[in-house]
Amino acid sequence: MKNLFKQIIPPFFLNLYRDIYFYLLIKKNKKLISHKQDIEIYNKSLTAEKLSEWGKGSTWNEIQMFFNNKEGKILDVACGTGLNMLDLKKSNPDALLYGCDISQYLLDIATENGVEVENLFCVDATKLDFEKNFFDYSYSIGSMEHFTEDGIAKLIEKLSKITKKTSIHMMPVSKKNINEGWIKTYQSFHNNSPEWWIDKFEKCFKKVEVIDSSWEDHISKGKWFVCHK
Repeated sequence: MKNLFKQIIPPFFLNLYRDIYFYLLIKKNKKLISHKQDIEIYNKSLTAEKLSEWGKGSTWNEIQMFFNNKEGKILDVACGTGLNMLDLKKSNPDALLYGCDISQYLLDIATENGVEVENLFCVDATKLDFEKNFFDYSYSIGSMEHFTEDGIAKLIEKLSKITKKTSIHMMPVSKKNINEGWIKTYQSFHNNSPEWWIDKFEKCFKKVEVIDSSWEDHISKGKWFVCHK
């Protein structure tokens, strides 16, 4: 029925409908939004379902290209249900995959999916406690934008210390190429410009490259930020 609706309605009216829908949704949520990270949302089955589908056909393919045939220790920040770790292990059999997430509920699902429990850590990523350069690489997909601005700064600083080579992160950025700030649709996130993120990363990394992702939704488009030590 959903696909039939899209076929019948002209693209102009679909886009107009989406514009109005997201405008009203974000406006309504302004009354409810706080400048704290949504934590409880990660303990819901709906979130687990969304995370298990979110990057299929786009970011999940792209992260495999970034890490193809890489060796060493790789950290998945906010690994959720662990599906990316399983994919990367297939294409990188000599790599050691680790994952961290703030939700034990999601990590339990990751274990059920086949991720080795000893490689999973339930922790606020801003408080990761590993020695300097413990990981060769680190990455996140659609996660860092949900941290508070203070949390983003702390996480980037932490990753610059515990990552030896490269830290790679995909975030949605504003399709308007402006800093729209802290907004909420399903959950709260920063919908800002690439320059906003580059400024954050360049405080701790020597070189930051920005690469387009094929992911997009109605208000955001995906960008990979490849951060070199």
